[in-house]
Amino acid sequence: MSTFWQDHRNTLIAIGVLLIAFLASAYVVPEEEQAVVIRTGEPIGVVNTPNGSQGAGLYLRVPFIDSVRRIEKRLLDLEMNDEEVLSADQQRLLVNAYARFRITDPVRMVERAGTTDGVRNALEPILNSVLRQELGRRTFQSMLTAERGSALANVRTNLDRQARQYGAEVVDVKIMRTDLPEAPLQSAFRRMESDREREARTIRAQGSRDARIIRADADAESANIYAQAFGKDPEFYDFYRAMQSYDATFAAENGGAESSIILSPDNEYLRQFRGRR
Repeated sequence: MSTFWQDHRNTLIAIGVLLIAFLASAYVVPEEEQAVVIRTGEPIGVVNTPNGSQGAGLYLRVPFIDSVRRIEKRLLDLEMNDEEVLSADQQRLLVNAYARFRITDPVRMVERAGTTDGVRNALEPILNSVLRQELGRRTFQSMLTAERGSALANVRTNLDRQARQYGAEVVDVKIMRTDLPEAPLQSAFRRMESDREREARTIRAQGSRDARIIRADADAESANIYAQAFGKDPEFYDFYRAMQSYDATFAAENGGAESSIILSPDNEYLRQFRGRR
């Protein structure tokens, strides 16, 4: 056994290192998801997008540099519950509605909203606003006729126009229920509360979008500065990346104090410990 280990030690070590590198760089994208590969804050590629050339499957990324943002590819729901709407005949209505959307431009979604929840938070006040505008031009009785379909088609068109800036496409809008309020006082309180919540959601959505744009610009500028700095001294950059790799491998918080890694003193991975050659 000892003779076998001595004869094949370097081979086994090399296989182990390659296996670790593969596990650190490999990722799988299933059919129901799409992915955006991000490097130093900038999207550099997409996988399994609706019109993309790369489908679902196993892919590789640069470990410690690239990150993968996974995004739902299936239809997503956007709900509006018990919102009070004033019709053209001055009827105060409680409306329950929903919209279905999907992410068609994941890069824009990551840049503008960050996540699908960010898209929901941005579209909720917009759905509320366009639905109020459309129903406010019609009477309560007309919403019980075929005119309801025309109103919802206009709502879908207007909502979809706004959703495009977040990389989303609205495919359907439906009203589940339209009721008269239970009591005027309760209706007034509910309206006041919904108005404040809608205003707050709008402010949060706009602030989140602006923050994403500012952060993306800052990351891009930071990456450019790093690239220029490291390009002036490639040897230092090689040393810096090696130190980051050592820290990720041997640091105590990463399990380095509880595990042992056996490497040859001549192993290329340890070249920074023995000096550059």
